[in-house]
Amino acid sequence: MAAVAGVTSPAGAAGPPDATGPADAAAPPVRVLIVDDDALVRAGLSMILGGLPDLAVVGEAADGGEVPAAVAAYAPDVVLMDIRMPRVDGLTATEALRAQPHPPEVLVLTTFDADEQVLRALRAGAAGFLLKDTPPAEIVRAVRRVAAGEATLSPTVTRTLIAHVTAAAPGPVGPDPRRERALRLLTGLSERERQVAVALGRGHTNAEIAGELFMSVATVKAYVSRLLTRLELNNRVQVALLVHDAGLV
Repeated sequence: MAAVAGVTSPAGAAGPPDATGPADAAAPPVRVLIVDDDALVRAGLSMILGGLPDLAVVGEAADGGEVPAAVAAYAPDVVLMDIRMPRVDGLTATEALRAQPHPPEVLVLTTFDADEQVLRALRAGAAGFLLKDTPPAEIVRAVRRVAAGEATLSPTVTRTLIAHVTAAAPGPVGPDPRRERALRLLTGLSERERQVAVALGRGHTNAEIAGELFMSVATVKAYVSRLLTRLELNNRVQVALLVHDAGLV
């Protein structure tokens, strides 16, 4: 095991990439760090991900407080992050991690599909979430998608999250800083960008947006990428939440 305090590396797992080593013509495997206070969950995820040629579990941690040392030691591409941990929870760890320059992507692990902590993690820049009873093949797909820069929330899950926000949040009394910020950001968009953003806020797929706005799917994808850049967001779910904050859906 590695010598980082409180953090373990699976037997045989490689350390951080060595820039001085020989170049490999094949793409290197996606490096995964597992953070969960339950040793059985960590073992199960390691078994699911560790036997695949394009994925490598490079380390494990049992608490959010161990994440900075683990990320520094193992340079993961993706962190599987439990939300509920006894000392430093996954939400705090995600917020701190995503505030760093060039952070790894974060996939939140939870037993709930629409709780307030999941929403806060997504606002902080997590690329998505996985329920702990997600089938192994879907976990593998999610890790691969996140490593490729894609969000892991389906339109159906997006709609569920937006509905949860709407049901849980009463109307503000007096000025609402979050709404004012959202409106200010969206005001700077072109009319077409705004239409695409609102469609994302409704949880629509790229194909649905293309049909509604008479665009090609490729053009919709280009608009989504442009929105992420202009709004300085990580994924389409954050765009959807921003549109909701502005009161446009």
